Amino acid sequence: MMRAMYSAIAGLKTHQVLLDVTANNLANVNTVGYKGARATFSDALSQTVRAGAAATAGSGGSNPAQVGLGVRLGSIDNMMGAGGFQSTGNALDVTVQGEGWFRVTNTVPSLTDPTANPPAASSINYTRAGNFSRNDQGMLVTQDGYYVTGMNATATGPGTTPTYINIPANATDVSVAQDGSVSFIPPTGYTPLAGQATQNGRVVAGYLSLAKFPNEPGMERVANNRWRASGSSGAEVVNTPGVNGFGASIGGSLEMSNVDLATEFTTMITAQRGFQANSRVISTADQMLSDLVNLSR
Repeated sequence: MMRAMYSAIAGLKTHQVLLDVTANNLANVNTVGYKGARATFSDALSQTVRAGAAATAGSGGSNPAQVGLGVRLGSIDNMMGAGGFQSTGNALDVTVQGEGWFRVTNTVPSLTDPTANPPAASSINYTRAGNFSRNDQGMLVTQDGYYVTGMNATATGPGTTPTYINIPANATDVSVAQDGSVSFIPPTGYTPLAGQATQNGRVVAGYLSLAKFPNEPGMERVANNRWRASGSSGAEVVNTPGVNGFGASIGGSLEMSNVDLATEFTTMITAQRGFQANSRVISTADQMLSDLVNLSR
């Protein structure tokens, strides 16, 4: 009876975690670029009552007899599938159609030379939330103030020098192309900064850079739609959109959450029923203990 109680307690705890994960998914059903999570269980230790035996001349053998000792949390997996796309018409909203994560950093750039002061690898975070904006200095930033990092522009395409994206205040017709180029029509007398280039009458402020990982589900969540690399995810592989298997960048649209409401509500119901069932086991074991104690009466 005590074993049953302890097994049921383990069941209560793990089903609570399942409900916690489901609740967080539902809370983020409308979060831009959010990736859902999934909790899985695994059985805990088993107590062997009788070991298995092979067949002998006088016996046909027997299977082992074991009593399970409950359940434990097996894993909380990150579900990295793409969410639905939403057209916004905002030039600085960007979606990655395919593989790749936007690279952002809290390293403060130089205002006169966007290629100066490149971000350290340890300061790089990653996001699929492309609802970018310009700050008061013209830098392309995330909604929580992280600077979007990219590659410099040349007259023929992207270069290999890390850069920040700077768009002057009086620029017009700002757009993001599928190759990740962020371009604009410059104001009169504008001189391109370092890392910028003129192409077909437009100034390319730079190219968005994307990162891929050997094991994307191994990335760690930070906050505010940002992730970071971990020992499990492996090191980043960086390139610009549309190159070597990286997804294309689609301006004027956003990737929404990949949470499926039907799946989450079903999981919530099964978590609730599992919790109830384990609660019933505790009640039943308690009644049996009560009956045992009262045998002497």
